[in-house]
Amino acid sequence: MSTKKVKAAIIGSGNIGTDLMVKILRHGRNVELAAMVGIDPQSEGLARAARLGVATTHEGVEGLVRLPAFADVELVFDATSAAAHIANDRFLRERKPGIRMVDLTPAAIGPYCVPVVNGDSCLDAPNVNMVTCGGQATIPIVAAVSRVATVHYAEIVASISSRSAGPGTRANIDEFTETTSRAIQTVGGAGRGKAIIVLNPAEPPLMMRDTVYCLSEETDEARVAASIDEMEAAVQRYVPGYRLKQDVQFDRVHDLNVPGIGRVNGLKTTVLLEVEGAAHYLPAYAGNLDIMTSAALSTAEQIAGRIAASVIEQSVTAI
Repeated sequence: MSTKKVKAAIIGSGNIGTDLMVKILRHGRNVELAAMVGIDPQSEGLARAARLGVATTHEGVEGLVRLPAFADVELVFDATSAAAHIANDRFLRERKPGIRMVDLTPAAIGPYCVPVVNGDSCLDAPNVNMVTCGGQATIPIVAAVSRVATVHYAEIVASISSRSAGPGTRANIDEFTETTSRAIQTVGGAGRGKAIIVLNPAEPPLMMRDTVYCLSEETDEARVAASIDEMEAAVQRYVPGYRLKQDVQFDRVHDLNVPGIGRVNGLKTTVLLEVEGAAHYLPAYAGNLDIMTSAALSTAEQIAGRIAASVIEQSVTAI
């Protein structure tokens, strides 16, 4: 039985939105792009979308609902900012209550979603939040450790090229750290979490690099390493440029004072990552943006598949 694609719109015609558009047009299986939304009539992303035959508007969500294509839209990606997403979600939900939102900002209206960790549990939520680029890169590692041993504390440092940090990223630094820290706990499974972002001005630009520190109870190092290797392979299924830079490092700690937890003994696991972008639209060094758009599309494909299956089931039941 053929599966009808779910029509989608993207709000935000900047780098993230444009890269996501290219990914959908090239690789969308269950998702079909119906509209691209921006606020700048001179936007390069809107111009590219128009050339590719996608309906466009530079009048924001108000313009989106006036597009004829909006009648068929069931899924909306928001690649704007945390504050804008809150307003966009409210505006669209008032006009189409059943609309599904995939949020690429740190607004976190809906549940945090990291596809390889908890993607299946988010598919029925009206709004899913893709955390942050640092979260998408590092939370899988925290989760890989926590499924082997209790993680008392996890800290991540995400270093990205300043060239790949657009106005939205720079405006949301506080939200980045807060959202990522919470998701390290709620999705990654750590007792406490901390996130740091570094904008690296190096020229030529460096790829995204992430460092993950996990302090867990005493456990077998080989089991932790194997779990991390499995998680690396799982993420690579939708982000091929995701890779460990070296073998996992282990240290035993004794009587270490952890803020908010107290003194603990256990195993410190250190993982060094690199994320190379697929260069669909953005340069390869912009792995921080690529992992967000790839994770968003992976999640949307599953949501769209669920929507399509529900429609088929209802049709069969009606017969």
